[in-house]
Amino acid sequence: MAAAAAAVVVVGWVLGFGGFGVWGFPEEDLVTRLPGQPAVGFRQFAGYVDVDVAAGRSLFYYFAEAAEGAAAKPLTLWLNGGPGCSSVGGGAFTELGPFYPRGDGRGLRLNKKSWNKANDMYKFLLGWYKKFPEYRSRALLLSGESYAGHYIPQLTDVLLTHNEKSNGFKFNIKGVAIGNPLLKLDRDVPATYEYFWSHGMISDEIFLAISHSCDFEDYTFNNPHNESKSCNDAIAKANSIVGNYVNNYDVILDVCYPSIVMQELRLRKYVTKMSVGVDVCMTYERYFYFNLPEVQQALHANRTHLPYGWSMCSDVLNYSNTDGNINILPLLQRIVEHKIPVWIFSGDQDSVVPLLGSRTLVRELAHTMGLPVTVPYSSWLRRGQAGGWVTEYGNILTFATVRGASHMVPFAQPDRALGLFQSFALGRRLPNTTHPPIN
Repeated sequence: MAAAAAAVVVVGWVLGFGGFGVWGFPEEDLVTRLPGQPAVGFRQFAGYVDVDVAAGRSLFYYFAEAAEGAAAKPLTLWLNGGPGCSSVGGGAFTELGPFYPRGDGRGLRLNKKSWNKANDMYKFLLGWYKKFPEYRSRALLLSGESYAGHYIPQLTDVLLTHNEKSNGFKFNIKGVAIGNPLLKLDRDVPATYEYFWSHGMISDEIFLAISHSCDFEDYTFNNPHNESKSCNDAIAKANSIVGNYVNNYDVILDVCYPSIVMQELRLRKYVTKMSVGVDVCMTYERYFYFNLPEVQQALHANRTHLPYGWSMCSDVLNYSNTDGNINILPLLQRIVEHKIPVWIFSGDQDSVVPLLGSRTLVRELAHTMGLPVTVPYSSWLRRGQAGGWVTEYGNILTFATVRGASHMVPFAQPDRALGLFQSFALGRRLPNTTHPPIN
């Protein structure tokens, strides 16, 4: 299969990768070299796009050109979740961007599986296209994970409304892909406890207590979740049994001990990878790297000289207390009705927004829309191994799992995530022995 890469844009808490070489680029945003960065053959840009000057509101972005064949590549926008978590620190430098932080937290190493081999966001995209006008006609792929299950469909809805009203520029939206997305609370929340139970993490008795005591139809995103005391007590007991020694975002991943890591960072030693093959302590390496003054200067970041350090997730911004309660399925339906392919993918080791809920919701959406099964549920392959399982409805709505992956799919399974992204970006089905890719 032909290699698929993309230019990637990440904004404040957003990320982007772009296709072809930038000829009208904003020189003030060019990142000549990041501290401790290996030599690369593509350009990077970072800076701010003002979305509300009067209110002093701007969004930060990081943009990396595609590494090869950039002239023919689409533009991919990536959003991490939270709400309020950084797509730069998350997606760009932990999952799918061109670099990972080094073990000593003072430099970068190449990511060999990089993907470049809502109203404010709408204004951001319009402003970003002013900085990079040659991308206006390029295919736009909208992607993200977790709470981006809200961000991405809501943003796509705004862009579609723009296209319907505009007599001039229209966004060239070619696909939507969201990993382990929060879509509908009354299904996603109970799926967590089904997952705990099915993986032997809680007992039959605790699972039955939750099933009998909790009415998830009325569940709300914020505490106390509009649930009864008996329900909240059962949930608290389940969470206590699962304990602090399991990473709920990746139940097979070892946990990192911050005190040890910080000592190693101060001594500039490398943090050893655990037996699972990924750096479980990258969170602390990333925090150390992005708080280096020379890194912030190279990225043209922190232009207002904030008195506090960078962190992966922020409580500074005020988020809607009700947005998390919204059922996103009607927005996904609108996107599919506009003939835009939608892919929902799930790392099968995530208990926070597990595949059990997402799979059911995609099937319910297909049933509501009358979409027939066009790919029966079956395994998809990557390098001769099962990459996960996949099903497709109406040649346009896809649900796929990624075997052995976490809530952050590209972090835990970078090669399988890259294979999935390649198929998505090329408009092809995931390869398997029964249903060959569509050329």
